[in-house]
Amino acid sequence: MKTQKTPHQVLKQYWGYDDFRPLQLDIVQSVLDGRDTLALLPTGGGKSVCFQVPALCMEGICIVVSPLIALMKDQVQNLQKRGVSAYAIYSGMHYKDIDRIFDNCVHGNVRFLYLSPERLATAIAKARIPQMKVNSIAVDEAHCISQWGYDFRPSYLNIAEIRELLPKTPIVALTATATSQVVDDMQIRLNFRSDAQVFRKSFMRKNLVYVVLKEADKNAKLLDILKKVPGSGVVYVMNRRQTKEIATFLSRNRISADYYHAGLSTDHRSEIQERWIKNKIRIIVATNAFGMGIDKPDVRVVVHMTLPDSLEAYFQEAGRGGRDGKKAFGVLLYNESDRTRLEKQYEQAFPPIKEVRQVYRALGSYYQLAIGAGQGQSFDFELLAFSKNYNLHPLKVLQAFKILTREGYLELTENIFFPPTFQVIVSRDDLYDYRLRNSKMEGLLNAITRQYQGVATHQVNIKEQRLAKSLGMSVKQLNYALYKLHKDKIIDYRPRKDVPQLTFIIERLNAMNITVEQERFQFLKKRHENRMLAALGYAEKIECRSKLLLAYFDEHDSPACGKCDVCLERHKTEPDTKEFDQIRDQLKQILKQHRQLGLNKLLAFFPNSKTKRVLYVINHLTENEFLMVDKYKQIQWKF
Repeated sequence: MKTQKTPHQVLKQYWGYDDFRPLQLDIVQSVLDGRDTLALLPTGGGKSVCFQVPALCMEGICIVVSPLIALMKDQVQNLQKRGVSAYAIYSGMHYKDIDRIFDNCVHGNVRFLYLSPERLATAIAKARIPQMKVNSIAVDEAHCISQWGYDFRPSYLNIAEIRELLPKTPIVALTATATSQVVDDMQIRLNFRSDAQVFRKSFMRKNLVYVVLKEADKNAKLLDILKKVPGSGVVYVMNRRQTKEIATFLSRNRISADYYHAGLSTDHRSEIQERWIKNKIRIIVATNAFGMGIDKPDVRVVVHMTLPDSLEAYFQEAGRGGRDGKKAFGVLLYNESDRTRLEKQYEQAFPPIKEVRQVYRALGSYYQLAIGAGQGQSFDFELLAFSKNYNLHPLKVLQAFKILTREGYLELTENIFFPPTFQVIVSRDDLYDYRLRNSKMEGLLNAITRQYQGVATHQVNIKEQRLAKSLGMSVKQLNYALYKLHKDKIIDYRPRKDVPQLTFIIERLNAMNITVEQERFQFLKKRHENRMLAALGYAEKIECRSKLLLAYFDEHDSPACGKCDVCLERHKTEPDTKEFDQIRDQLKQILKQHRQLGLNKLLAFFPNSKTKRVLYVINHLTENEFLMVDKYKQIQWKF
């Protein structure tokens, strides 16, 4: 496709940069040459530029497929701020809005259309996409298309069908984490052509120091770390309750902190995020809902209070530290309870088909959906309300949902914020007559028609607080008035909402017809186990942390980093006073219990990383006659 501007011109015009980061220009040029392209760039490597720049160099529209609605909305807003026309379509949107956006993409000057993978399978998408002048297709988080990937999503398999609609359009697939198996599988699943190119940037982060600390009191150690490492940080925890607890704990200890999770309103999350980015808050305590698409370069420390269930997840989250190239720390606080928790999660992640059918049957009743109805429909979903209504454990419901999603029956998104909107749906004459009959509504109707352009032709967003203030009423009074206008069929009013969306991918079935493909079920179960064991290995093995991570991503010949906790322990031969006392007391306790031991058996009570320092203490104690070595080389403590 003919280019209108050079990549450097586009980069300068829209991003203000003079040059690209390593590999970015090669990826951009590959897309401009019309080749299918796979880009593997670690977190913070600037993946979005790799598809946005070539799309803006050419005529037409780029279709972007992404599984994360929050990330889609964030990228659309960023493009719009730069003066680029971009839209997103995802679960839960009103059909009229979807139709309008598709229409704009066919006839307007829209440059980017973001779609969730489920939207690709809809009839309207299949009908409208071939009518667009599509210059490229970008697939974000492309590892989701592979069963070998850590976040496989069956809906991603719909992407390959675009090839049939747009056979000559290049695909650029992007991911931050992928093993060699996933790299090969992504290209097969996306039907990459023979001239496709793969660009892989090493996952090595020389400025990021990985540390694993085995701690009984994790909160105390967290406080110690944050006092020693100045600057901005992220603390990842397992659940929403812990976000608030730990943020409160830090605040009480005079460390500026706030908490973040998907259960907070969109406005609240945005406010916290903005304050953290501007360094008005030092520490964010968050679930894994935090971080996607946030490019804060000066994060100095990322602490995981618990071990994630995969090294892909850990690598992405820890990788949010040190994007400015300066020294940063990725710290994991670990103890035996982490292993127990991951093993329990593994057992619960693959529930029996009986439990899956029970949850599916309850969903049909909850939404009063007849069998055969509901295909493509989205509903607000509140986990706790649903679980309580049917006396189900929330965790059991979520695990059943994962199975139903993998099998292609439904899709559950994260919280989606829909702002309040309205549209006048009567003629000018009918509106005039209504005003005469309802004088109390005249002020509101005048404000609507005066302040909101296009309100008679399409849905427009309402700034509720601003509108209420201009009318001298409360937001509650405004909402009541808008509901009345809606009830009187003068406007089509849609109040704000901020809840997850549940979408039925296919029509509701009889629960007994819900099946699970056993071969895939067992395959994914084994993959889950392997990922869990790799994560546990990272925490428990006495090997360079960086080498372990890089080897997992098939970079097997990387040198030891020399900076992680293991490397520093190995380089250290003489213990400090505190550690000397600890080793001495431990030796005394062991020999008191076993009376006498050979050197190798005695050393076996200590981690390999401490061997040199234990030997130092043994030699010192022997020289000072605290220890005695008999003719059989047996070591005893002189009590």
